[in-house]
Amino acid sequence: MALAHFNSRSVNPEAAGLMSGISRRRFLQVGAAAGGGLLLGLSLALVQDEAEAAGVEAFAPNAFIRIGTDGSIVLTMPYVEMGQGTYTAIPMLIAEELEVALDQIRLEHAPPNAKLYGNPLLGGEQATGNSNAVRASWQPLREAGATARTMLIAAAAKRWSVDPASCRAQNAEVLHVPSGRWATYGELAADAAGVPVPDHVELKRPEAFTLIGTPARRLDLSGKVNGTAVYGIDARPPGVKIATLAQSPVFGGRVKSVDDAAARAVNGVRQIVRLDDAVAVVGDHMGAAKKGLEALKIEWDDGPHASLGMDGIVAPLEQATLHPGPVAQNIGDVDAALAGASTKVEATYQLPFLAHAAMEPMNCTVHVRRDGCEIWVGSQALARVQAAAANTAGLPLDSVVVHNHLIGGGFGRRLEVDGVIRAVQMASQVDGPVKVVWTREEDIQHDMYRPYWYDRLSAGLDANGRPVAWNHRFAGSSVIARYLPPGFKDGLDPDTTEGAIDLVYALPNLRVEYVQVEPPGIPTAFWRSVGPSHNVFVTESFMDELAAAAKQDPVAYRLALLEENPRAKAVLALAAEKAGWGQELPPRIGRGVSLQHVFATYAAQVAEVEVAKDGAVRVRRVVCAVDCGTVVNPDIVRAQMESAVIFGITAALHGEITLKDGRVQQSNLDSYPILRMNEAPEIEVHIVQDSEPPGGMGEVGTSAITPAVANAIFAATGQRLRKMPVDTAALKQPG
Repeated sequence: MALAHFNSRSVNPEAAGLMSGISRRRFLQVGAAAGGGLLLGLSLALVQDEAEAAGVEAFAPNAFIRIGTDGSIVLTMPYVEMGQGTYTAIPMLIAEELEVALDQIRLEHAPPNAKLYGNPLLGGEQATGNSNAVRASWQPLREAGATARTMLIAAAAKRWSVDPASCRAQNAEVLHVPSGRWATYGELAADAAGVPVPDHVELKRPEAFTLIGTPARRLDLSGKVNGTAVYGIDARPPGVKIATLAQSPVFGGRVKSVDDAAARAVNGVRQIVRLDDAVAVVGDHMGAAKKGLEALKIEWDDGPHASLGMDGIVAPLEQATLHPGPVAQNIGDVDAALAGASTKVEATYQLPFLAHAAMEPMNCTVHVRRDGCEIWVGSQALARVQAAAANTAGLPLDSVVVHNHLIGGGFGRRLEVDGVIRAVQMASQVDGPVKVVWTREEDIQHDMYRPYWYDRLSAGLDANGRPVAWNHRFAGSSVIARYLPPGFKDGLDPDTTEGAIDLVYALPNLRVEYVQVEPPGIPTAFWRSVGPSHNVFVTESFMDELAAAAKQDPVAYRLALLEENPRAKAVLALAAEKAGWGQELPPRIGRGVSLQHVFATYAAQVAEVEVAKDGAVRVRRVVCAVDCGTVVNPDIVRAQMESAVIFGITAALHGEITLKDGRVQQSNLDSYPILRMNEAPEIEVHIVQDSEPPGGMGEVGTSAITPAVANAIFAATGQRLRKMPVDTAALKQPG
C-alpha cells in the first residue's frame, strides 16, 4: 500500500510503566491481538515484568508495528518528517527485517507520549533533532522488525507442525521451504499474537540486506508533488477561524493601548484578542485577519530593552573571552607549549544571530473547550507541545489531544513551543477552533535565534609549522541551559561545545573553554547543525590560518595531522581529489576546504568560490565527501548534504539578524534573503562506504560549508574573513 496519508491515533499514557535495571533485550515488548491483529510494541519506557505476567494486553498502547488480519502493516513513527527523509529511512529499517516491501507499510504520526516514543539519544525527550532519528532507530527498530518476523514464522511453524528453521519469511509471507506451503502475514497475525516473545532475535548481516543501502523511492514524495500532503498550516477542523498576530516589537515589551475600531470594520473580522504583549485579529480567512491587523492602532510599552543595539550584545561577549571560563576539554599543557612555540598565531571570530526562516511559517490550530483542548500542529517535540498546552490552558495533560502533521521546514525552530503557547492563549478567548498563522515578518522578527558567538583563539607552531598548542575560548548563549538545572556541568553542554572539542586532528596540547553569556532579552534556540554551525567555522578557519602561517597547502597541512584518524583522512583526500585540488584557477577564484567529525559522521567539503571586482561572492561548486557509517538510503544522504549546503551558504552569504533600538531590523526575505536558484552552486556528494552504525546527516553539510567558503575567499583574494556573513565591501577590488 503506497503512502497516501498520515493518521493520528490516541494512546493512553497511563498504560505504560517505567522500570529501571531492565535488560537491553527487554527493550522489545509484544502486545496482544487487537481486532484480530498482532501488535508489536517498542517501548522506550518499559513496563515491569510483573505487568507482563499479568497479561500482554498492557503492551498494546506501546505499539510501533501493527499487522492486521487483512495484511495491513502500520508503523507508528516515533520521529517526525520535515523534509529530511525520516519517513522513508526508518520504514526501510522495519521493512528490511520484516521482509516486506517498503510500499506495504503505512505510517501514522505518533501521539504525544515521551514514555513510549522518547528519543534515547536526547535523554528520552520525544523530539526529532540533532541528526539522530536514524541513529536512534538503527538497532531497536530493526530488532522490532526482526522480532515480528520471528514470531510470524513461529506461528506458521506451529500451525503446520514443522520446525521453524525450515521456514522463511519473504514478501509479507511465511514459506515452508520443503513443502512449499505458505501463508500471508495477515493470515498469521492472530496466531502470532499468542507466540511468546523471543529473548533473542538474529538481525540480518549487512551482506544480506536487500533494501538497506538502496536508493529506495521516498514514501512522502507523491503527496508533496500532487498537493495531498497535509502540513500543520493545512489543518482545517470544522468551523475554524483564522487569526494572525502582532507581538511587541521589542522583546520584553507590553501592549500599552489598542484602538481596534478600524479593524472591527474590516469585512470578515470577527474578534480582537489582546494579551499582555501581543494582539491578534480573528477573521473568516487570512486576508481578513491580516487587513484587520494592519488597521489596528497599537501603542507599545517597549520595556527595559528599548535602547538595545548590537554594541550592547557584542561587548559583553568580547569581554567574557578575556577571562578564563569553564574548561570543556584539556589535553597536555597548553601554556607551556605556547611559551616554547616558534610561531604564535592569534585570531578572534564572530558569528551573528540567525533566524530559521522555514518555508512554512509558524502556525498552530487550537480548539479550547471547558474540559479539554485539541491541537493541530507540525512539531519536532510533540510531548512538549502537549505539556505546554495543558499548562497554558490549565488542563490535565490527558485532556489535551495533539494531532501532528508534516513540517514544512524545522531546522530546530519547531523544537520550541512558544507558538503553541501563543495559540492556546488566544484560542482560550475564542469560541471554536482558531488557526493562528504568523506572517513572515512576525516569523522573522520574533524567532528564537541561533546565538551570537564571539571566539578567541591562539596557537603555537613548531619550527616545521606543526601545531603544538591550541587554545580556544568562546562566549555565547547556551540553549540547552533552559532545560537543565542551574550549574549543570559548570555551564558546559554538549550542544554548545560539539565541533570545538574532540577535534579530528592530532593536537598534543589543547584547551577549550566556554563562557555562558546570555543576551539581554533575546530568545535563543537550536539552529540547524547547532554547536557545529558555530564551532566548525571557527576551528576550520583557524586551521587554515595555521596552514598559511606555516606556508603550507591547507589540504596537505591537515592530512599530516590525521595519521591517527583514517576515516577523517579518507574523506578529506577524496573531497580534494574529486574537487581537483591543486589545479590552477583564474584570478579571483579560489578553493577552500573544511573537515569535521560531528553527529557521528565524518565529512569534508571543498568550495570553489568566485569573488567579483565589486566584492560580490558566488559559490560556483561544492564537492562533499561523507562517511556516515552504514548508509540506509544513499539518495537521502545526497539530498541531505545538498540541502544542508544550500542552507549553510545562505547563512554564509546573507544570514544576519541585527537589533537597533531593541527591534530586529530584518523583516522578510528581502532583508533576510534565502539563496536563490540562480545563486545555487553545482554540488557533488561522494559517499565513503563504511560498516559502522549510521551517523547523522540532516545537519552535517551546514556546519562544514561556511568555513570552506571563507577559506576559498582567502585563497581567491588574500582577505581573511573572521566574521560572518561575508562582508562584500571588504572584498571589493581597489579601482
